[in-house]
Amino acid sequence: MSKTIVQSVAEFDQVVQENGTFLFFKNSTTCPISHAAFEEFENFVAEQNQVPCFYLNVQEARSLSNYIAETFDIKHESPQALLFKNGKVAWNASHWKITYSSLQENVK
Repeated sequence: MSKTIVQSVAEFDQVVQENGTFLFFKNSTTCPISHAAFEEFENFVAEQNQVPCFYLNVQEARSLSNYIAETFDIKHESPQALLFKNGKVAWNASHWKITYSSLQENVK
């Protein structure tokens, strides 16, 4: 399955409305830890077709990143993986906890 970049609050709200369950990744384009986590995310996305996957680059979409943190009462971190189910965050992980296997275990 592919991943889609989301850059605005309006786009994100549409994703929430159109998808019961989806995976969202907050990526930092300047952080080596985030780069490693994004590779894990990309490997997971490439090998699964259960849930739609989306991401943002924090440097380009800071206001959206803040909106997600405030709206869903989740501390902002990057990198950060968020699994949404029925309009709520069902699971989240950050930094070195974002691995192919952690994504596989929690997205099922």
